[in-house]
Amino acid sequence: MNLDTSTRPSSPTRPIARSADGRLPKVTGKVRIGPRAHLRHIEALTRRNLLQIKRDPQSMFDVLLMPIVFTLLFVYVFGGAISGHGNQADYVNYVVPGLMAMMGMSIAMAVGTGINDDVKKGVMDRFRSMPIAPSSVLVAKIVVEVGRMAVAMTILLAMGFVLGLEVQTSFAHLLFAMGLSILFGASLMWIFILVGLSLNTPQAVQGMAFLVFTPLQFGSSIFASPSTMPDWLKTFTDYNPLSNLADAARALITGGEWANSVYWTLGWAAAVTLVTAPLAVAAFRKRT
Repeated sequence: MNLDTSTRPSSPTRPIARSADGRLPKVTGKVRIGPRAHLRHIEALTRRNLLQIKRDPQSMFDVLLMPIVFTLLFVYVFGGAISGHGNQADYVNYVVPGLMAMMGMSIAMAVGTGINDDVKKGVMDRFRSMPIAPSSVLVAKIVVEVGRMAVAMTILLAMGFVLGLEVQTSFAHLLFAMGLSILFGASLMWIFILVGLSLNTPQAVQGMAFLVFTPLQFGSSIFASPSTMPDWLKTFTDYNPLSNLADAARALITGGEWANSVYWTLGWAAAVTLVTAPLAVAAFRKRT
């Protein structure tokens, strides 16, 4: 005859071990996570984020359409004015490498808004209740956005080739320029993650990102040569990290001296990551 398990006596509770002075152990709530577990958590969270994109394909519209719209807009609206009437083909070789820098920053801006929205919805609170490292959540987000950025860069270059972009170096240099742009864009994501975790609403994040993005974007060598700018703006442009990235990508694709610009870009990416990544993780712990 089957026994009703609900009538079975419960097993005795094991007494809690006390210290030598009779005190109960202090519960800290912290779980030590090893490197392998950390990587597994990043992998699982990355799969979750990819599944969200699969369920909502409209979230890829910006990645698929933004490179096409920006390339057509700047080549045919500004190309004639900057390079002279009928010289849009020359401007393509100038602006498309610069747009690689702009594309990385545009996608990085969206990360801050998405993080803020997840916090408002309570998604991050559920992650914080799990025995996973806080950095795993943020790194997984960046991994997925790096993939989206790679798709956007590929479409941008394909559109550039349609309009007449010429690679005057080699395919390896082209891949190097693309990888450098993605690496720098990934470092910028930490800034916008920090902004997204520090402000209260997605609208505030968008406004702050716009204030940061606009002067860096237009006060650079992305769209026009700094030689045409006044001295004070040219000085700002020389130290603008987006100018370093645009110059590096342009030299890698169309030829020229690229080593100095590449070193500056790598230095900026390392500095931004080292400073803002710990601050973003700390803000994540505090906010959630």
